[in-house]
Amino acid sequence: MAKLYFNYSTMNAGKSTVLLQASHNYRENNMQTYLLTARIDDRAGTGRIASRIGISAEADMFAPEDDLFGKIETRLEDGPVAAIFVDEAQFLTHEQVWQLARVVDDLGVPVLAFGLRVDFQGNLFPGSASLLALADEMREVRTICHCGKKATMVVRQDATGQVLTEGDQVQIGGNESYISLCRRHWRAAMGDLPTAKTLG
Repeated sequence: MAKLYFNYSTMNAGKSTVLLQASHNYRENNMQTYLLTARIDDRAGTGRIASRIGISAEADMFAPEDDLFGKIETRLEDGPVAAIFVDEAQFLTHEQVWQLARVVDDLGVPVLAFGLRVDFQGNLFPGSASLLALADEMREVRTICHCGKKATMVVRQDATGQVLTEGDQVQIGGNESYISLCRRHWRAAMGDLPTAKTLG
């Protein structure tokens, strides 16, 4: 039975690696997959999903105005798809998450969405909030804080390593901009504990 899955984590937990490996497993068994990624995130190049360990694959792209049900329905006209993989799922709109849910319910194709749960201020991304509400199953892709505890939060820093507490929710970046932390060290970095605001 098809389901909507939400695989969530902080930055640098290996979400894209897990996605690409799972897609490879399907293809290795002669089953086609359909990959989608957010148009806004072109760090790996336009229309590519890439992992920090060096693997990548071509993907179709989505923007906030796209009808994902229609896009996937059109793709299915070219042949069957065993699973749909969505990277950077935090950038989905609420309506697009519902469209993916309808793909599962009405078209019978499993959808595996991968994305961040919260932003650098500790707030849910709209797409992630909708996925948490609608997903049939949720799985955490874990990474660790520098202290060894599970990282559940992320901070944004500037070029000098200074932690930023204000700014737009969306700012595309990687290791140079974001660090994953446990909640306690995130609080310290954001000034909620009596420690310095640099991560050193």
